[in-house]
Amino acid sequence: MDSAIEVFVHGYSTDKSRTFPYEASRVGPLWLMRDAERKNPREYRSEEWVVHDVAAQQADTIVRQHARPGFTMSVVIANDEADGLTRTAYKALGYRLLRTEGFFVQPLRQIPSPPAVVSIERVRTAERAAQLAKIVRRRPIPDELLGDGAPFRQYVAVDGDDIVGRVRSIDAVGATWCAAMYVEPSHRRRGIGQALLSKMLFDDRAHGSTCSVLAATHAGALLYNRMGFERIGTLLIFQPKKQVAK
Repeated sequence: MDSAIEVFVHGYSTDKSRTFPYEASRVGPLWLMRDAERKNPREYRSEEWVVHDVAAQQADTIVRQHARPGFTMSVVIANDEADGLTRTAYKALGYRLLRTEGFFVQPLRQIPSPPAVVSIERVRTAERAAQLAKIVRRRPIPDELLGDGAPFRQYVAVDGDDIVGRVRSIDAVGATWCAAMYVEPSHRRRGIGQALLSKMLFDDRAHGSTCSVLAATHAGALLYNRMGFERIGTLLIFQPKKQVAK
């Protein structure tokens, strides 16, 4: 569990650093992910704390000593742990539960190879990067990050001239973090998500990754199970009802 959490923290931070450095660090027994120092404090994005095997009271004390205004806490519990006591403890400390997500690992020993009904490709050209950028409304991936030395690999599903699906893999501490999986509603239930993941996972293994880690909504859990991901726990994502004021 600890190694999967470390992949999550470093992979998520690297992915979020595409627009501005988002740093991962340890604060006592907790992980912290937050923006690097900014000149204007008003520009800070919400920071995220990750908690595992730490009592709610201890975690709350640490966070409130160090947090900037605006944060969430992701409390990771294993499959064999009941979450009732955790929910109750954080509620008593003034937190509300925003959502829960499954926490998954694919050990990359066996990777399914489903048939692809559309073209599945890694984004390697400036033209494809620009096309994707228009869809997701972000800056295009820079040319220097389209090659094999990049810290992440972006994949798309292409039907004719249209991008109809996408997923991204981010290198993290010898493994990979799977992010931003999406298939257009018009193209769902056709195996496109499975084909995207298969291409990504085979490339992950070829690049030396020891496993792929992701967090997913419960609605998406069925897809990941089909692709060899094993659920190892749950993220309980809390937010304080009253944010820290500094």
